[in-house]
Amino acid sequence: MLLEVMELAPQTIALLDTARHLAKVLPADAVLLITETDLDWNEVFEHLPPDKLLVAAQDRSLTQTLQSYKDLVVLDIDPGPTPTQERMSLALLEAVAQERLRPGAHVIALYNGIGAGMVTDHPEPIDSLSLIHLGEHLERLTSQDLRTLGTQVPLETLRAVVDLATEIGREGREGKPVGTMFVVGDTKKVLSMSRPLNFNPFRGYSREERDIRDRRVREQIKDIAQLEGALIIQRDGVAEAACIYIDATAEGITLSKGLGTRHWAAAAISKKTKAIAVAVSQSSGSIRIFQNGTVMLQIEPFARPMIWQHFRMDTDDGKSTPIMG
Repeated sequence: MLLEVMELAPQTIALLDTARHLAKVLPADAVLLITETDLDWNEVFEHLPPDKLLVAAQDRSLTQTLQSYKDLVVLDIDPGPTPTQERMSLALLEAVAQERLRPGAHVIALYNGIGAGMVTDHPEPIDSLSLIHLGEHLERLTSQDLRTLGTQVPLETLRAVVDLATEIGREGREGKPVGTMFVVGDTKKVLSMSRPLNFNPFRGYSREERDIRDRRVREQIKDIAQLEGALIIQRDGVAEAACIYIDATAEGITLSKGLGTRHWAAAAISKKTKAIAVAVSQSSGSIRIFQNGTVMLQIEPFARPMIWQHFRMDTDDGKSTPIMG
């Protein structure tokens, strides 16, 4: 199927010129252009030379079309029907994996942000620009990573738990490192293989007051995570219990040397049940995600967020102007 080449819209031309200027004055390491259709690339190059340009497409067929242009560096991310910001994260991660971007790089992103998610008959033009700083390490766990788990736990719940665990691993609490464990899903069976170590801090609260997708609840859980024992999370994201001792045997499980009892318990409960266990290491802040007794993913926490940060650009008068990415 032939894809129609889209003529550059006036706002796209203006954004290309702005990106070229910013890439020079910041300076930026690259310009990431996320497009929903084929473009007149000769016209694009008139406004934005290809030497720092990275391109990511909305779907597989468009990616294959763009790869036929010899002057384009195309990031093959196969994002599927994902939101623009997640597509952008995938593209940045792929660029780092290909060593086209270094950790700590500054990137200018061009994409369709205003019309993102709108159902239309035609691809939308590029209408948005963001300034992005990649942290010195890559912490962002994508939904694509989580889908590889093939779990019965809904993706929204699992991602919320992993994000919370990452925050705990990175921030600790009151300046001190915190180690903890979340067990998500198959709650009835998990509780049958565990026992309370202390009072349940979630007892007596409504479901809304225990939903980990609520920022206020997340902050409370960061305090609770300092207590001994695991936190039990239902598949819908509602916290069920805390201060729980996991009493599952670790038969047939092999883990790397140096991992303590928390990680063995996480592996054991994930093998004996259909739950996913997420363990936060107190010593390093690392997050390990267990399924069926095996570490499926490991995340190293950032010292600071990967993207969507405030930038400051020095102006001619010597003052710094804040720019929101």
